[in-house]
Amino acid sequence: MATALFVDGTFDASLLLNRLVRGATQRAIFNTLDTSLFGALLALMLGGPFALLIAATDMPLRKLQGFLLILPLMIAPQVMALAFMHLLGPSSALLGALGLAPPPGTANPLLGRGGIILLFGIQHAPIVFITLRAGLVSIPRDYVEAARAAGMGPARVLRGIVLPLLGPYVIAAAALAFVSGVGNFGIPALLGMPENYLTLATLIYQQLSSNGPTVLPQVAGLSLLICAIAILGIGAQGLALRRRQFALTRGMPMQFALGRWRWPAAMAGMLALSVALLLPAAALITTSLVPAYGVALSTATVTLDNYAEVLLRQASTMRAFVNSSYLSLLAAAILALLAVPLALGMARLPRTFARLAHGVLELPYALPGIVLAIACILLFLRPLPLLGSLYATPWIILIAYLMRFAALALKPVEAALGQLPPDLTEAAAASGAGAIRRLLTITAPLVAPAAAAGALLVFMSAFNELTVSALLWSSRNETIGVILFSLEESGLSPQAAAVAVITLVVIMVLLALLDRLSGRLPTGVLPWR
Repeated sequence: MATALFVDGTFDASLLLNRLVRGATQRAIFNTLDTSLFGALLALMLGGPFALLIAATDMPLRKLQGFLLILPLMIAPQVMALAFMHLLGPSSALLGALGLAPPPGTANPLLGRGGIILLFGIQHAPIVFITLRAGLVSIPRDYVEAARAAGMGPARVLRGIVLPLLGPYVIAAAALAFVSGVGNFGIPALLGMPENYLTLATLIYQQLSSNGPTVLPQVAGLSLLICAIAILGIGAQGLALRRRQFALTRGMPMQFALGRWRWPAAMAGMLALSVALLLPAAALITTSLVPAYGVALSTATVTLDNYAEVLLRQASTMRAFVNSSYLSLLAAAILALLAVPLALGMARLPRTFARLAHGVLELPYALPGIVLAIACILLFLRPLPLLGSLYATPWIILIAYLMRFAALALKPVEAALGQLPPDLTEAAAASGAGAIRRLLTITAPLVAPAAAAGALLVFMSAFNELTVSALLWSSRNETIGVILFSLEESGLSPQAAAVAVITLVVIMVLLALLDRLSGRLPTGVLPWR
């Protein structure tokens, strides 16, 4: 804010105002609001029915569908965009193998506004699902049973009781999906920049990539604008949930019986998820197995050379895998170690200070990553005492990861601490055990699975992250997200697809580990359970 609004210590908003009246900036503002709004509406249309079917009916395969629906939230946006581009473009290896590829020279239908909105809807549907499911499971079954006993049919119960009670959650879900679209960089970068369709996030990236730190005052103003839009969305979400005009009694969650529609509903859900997830993943895999983009996959063209290239021969991609692995592991380990004492300390704070502390920790995760990246550049560009400048070093990326993902590591630990009986620590204290000994011998072992789950969530989020590292990476400090984006920009799509497939395998293995931990984790830590 100081860089955007102050010149030589004097308040001067002219730089920001001059920037805002430019045609490119106004187009980027409109594109950001447009794609984020319609992407949020599409996310509601996709995530809402799944939330209702999975949380409030007896549909079969609910757990599997909930797991599949959460996957877009765990997969990097640039990987999702790359998968869909390789599925529907004229050079699609998958469609080429089936003889269904569009004619050569046909424009990829996903490039531009429509593709960005579609991918925003798919990417952010899990946010809607998680938010609406939280509202649905809080509606007791007694409400529905009383209405049915009074003669109301299922459709009327849904319209007259469920949807009004769910209204605040719908607003909150839409606001969260909107904010996620405002800060999304990977999807607009791959689908919008080739068509010169820029959002605020990609405009900032383009300006910094072209001119370097010399344009920091200008891009700081743009990031301030993104921050303001995001805060308005977050405020709308908080206000919606705070202004609920009802109090629900505890009881068994409601459930509608689908009768003969149980399996048709399940099959329709699986078909939709297959189209949205499995087909793009198959397109990504087939592209990674052909020698050049545009070659149809066959027994004569299949090759693993792209994997050998990115893992064994290409120095930049090998460095990126190493950099992302150790930076993500460091961030996960540090946050896992800090989460337990931090959660204990915050639990002992007065309620007002505890809320303030939570807000400080959650803000970097809630705000768009591009805003955090600009803040880190401004904070660490100048030399620090003893450390010097952290700009153009891997440590600025690590610090950004620690700031951004602290809330992910803290949430499971706080949930686990809330379920610990106080008698254990009270008995230890009465026996003379000090605070540190109680922490090491009682609290830490009991919440260790939750801390491990938080660490895995941090690693998954940081491993192929792009929004923050796109502005913070430097020579020899590339990350996987940056390399994937660079390979695709350079026309090396099969190699980019190979990198994306490797990251998908890593994420799926980690998700399987988290699922195995589920029995030892507090309720609500894993969103698909």
